[in-house]
Amino acid sequence: MSVSAVKQTVKKRSMMKRAVIIICSLFFLAILIFMVASVYKGLALLKPDKKTINVTPKDYGIYYQDINIFSEDGKTELSGWVLEPEGQPKMNIIFSHGYGENRIEEGMPFLSLAKELLDRGYRIITFDFRHAGESEGDMTTIGVKEKLDLLGVINWTNNNFEEPISLLGVSMGATTSLLAAAESKDVIAVVADSPFSDLHEYLKENMPKWSHLPDFPFTPLILNIIPLLMNIDLNDASPINVLDKLSTKPVLFIHNIGDELIPFTESQKMARKHPDDFSIWLTDGEGHVESYSQNSEEYVKRVNEFFESALKTQ
Repeated sequence: MSVSAVKQTVKKRSMMKRAVIIICSLFFLAILIFMVASVYKGLALLKPDKKTINVTPKDYGIYYQDINIFSEDGKTELSGWVLEPEGQPKMNIIFSHGYGENRIEEGMPFLSLAKELLDRGYRIITFDFRHAGESEGDMTTIGVKEKLDLLGVINWTNNNFEEPISLLGVSMGATTSLLAAAESKDVIAVVADSPFSDLHEYLKENMPKWSHLPDFPFTPLILNIIPLLMNIDLNDASPINVLDKLSTKPVLFIHNIGDELIPFTESQKMARKHPDDFSIWLTDGEGHVESYSQNSEEYVKRVNEFFESALKTQ
């Protein structure tokens, strides 16, 4: 082989080696970019901006007291209100808000529903989950640790009031209410408005709605990286797996058929688990957690009748 041929061969090998290095570098750079973007978006989902509490029960003519309660984790202090009816209360109802909201659940709004239920003789406790409103906590966990928050509020309510305890939650708060009721012997009934049935499965199917990133490769990356970084298990927010523990308690599921954020089928498949104990009201409307605002009179009527029925079994 001539000297020039040898030089050509060496040059080709050098170019191929450089090409392989460049391709590998670009590949690993792409992986790094995907991972960084996934971590950034995942952390953003766990740290939504806190909404300001811009109204109080006083604006609705409701007597209230400020309260501070510790989560069952013993270290996260939660803020809330106790709303008192006129006369002797017949039941305590604990309201639980949705993701990114606070104790007033402004889009519903909670205080409007609270006034209706106060007029019917119920005491209302409404509070901010961790990393919401005026509560402590550096992140939301979409039900995983919020269950501990709600259990702390249930324990506080049981220690301070003698009336039976029921729960009413919306969206993430509905899921959390189901999880907490499955563990607490003090809860007699649950209204779950627009819950998801399994956090991991829900996010796997709907992550692009929240992250605004393509499903692949970001959804698998977010679902695997974030739980490791935050030391949480998404499977801990799976009410469909604990419904057997709730089979002796009445549960009313409420869901808008036109809910595009959390499909009504999430409530439907949970209600079908124990049809003798669970009931469901599917409202013919659009939007997430809009059943009350679109059907306020019927909503109050059904919820009141549900809680009255639960009281009769005590």
